Amino acid sequence: MKKEMLLVIVSFFFISLSTITGVYAIEENIRTVMISKQEADLTGDGQIETIWLKGVPSQDDGEYLKSVFIDIRASNGRTYSFPLESGTKASLKLVDLNHDGLKDLFANVLTGESDGNVTSYLYSLKNFERTDLTVPEPLEMDAKFKNGYKAEIKLTKTGKSYLFDLKNRQEYYKKLGFYYRGKLNEPTELTVNSFYNVKPIQIDQQKMGLKAQQKVTGIANADIIAFVNSIWYFDRGHWNLYKAEVTH
Repeated sequence: MKKEMLLVIVSFFFISLSTITGVYAIEENIRTVMISKQEADLTGDGQIETIWLKGVPSQDDGEYLKSVFIDIRASNGRTYSFPLESGTKASLKLVDLNHDGLKDLFANVLTGESDGNVTSYLYSLKNFERTDLTVPEPLEMDAKFKNGYKAEIKLTKTGKSYLFDLKNRQEYYKKLGFYYRGKLNEPTELTVNSFYNVKPIQIDQQKMGLKAQQKVTGIANADIIAFVNSIWYFDRGHWNLYKAEVTH
């Protein structure tokens, strides 16, 4: 009986050891890649912080980053980390978008393929305090097909409407049953996509802002009806629409 008990204990020991070794092996396989490294005074104390943008590639798809984050080694000796969305590409720019005289952290993560949407982030570390400044929300709009092979887009924020002639696609739409003799078979809305490109721009000699782009598509992602460009300016804790235009 004692011999059997000893065998059980020894077996349990080796199983536990094997499990622990497997865990360490998995941890060793997790590799972090550095996407970019920059230096700037983010806190306002006159000292320089070191900022890294890092990612952890997926083991199944090396092109996909299953984890993306910003690491900052601050002048107070502490390390600050900002987790971001997973995606295929990521970028980080240091730019003063809230106009307080200090660089902010503006990051973009491409969540799909090259023509996919982006998720944007904006953070401040002034006085060593993490502040989420957020980013503008995509513009809301009423977008739909119209009779006569046309499409109409009306921006909710400005109230402006834009009409587009789609007669060059009429054969395509008729084959799919959308139109009959130029009339819609049923009311059909367009697809308003989220931002696919967001970047800092110089609005004038003093103002920095953000330019964002959206696509409005018809019956498929490749059926592009219009591009909606919006420029935003941060003032008193809020993003204000500076300019918007819709192009074909």
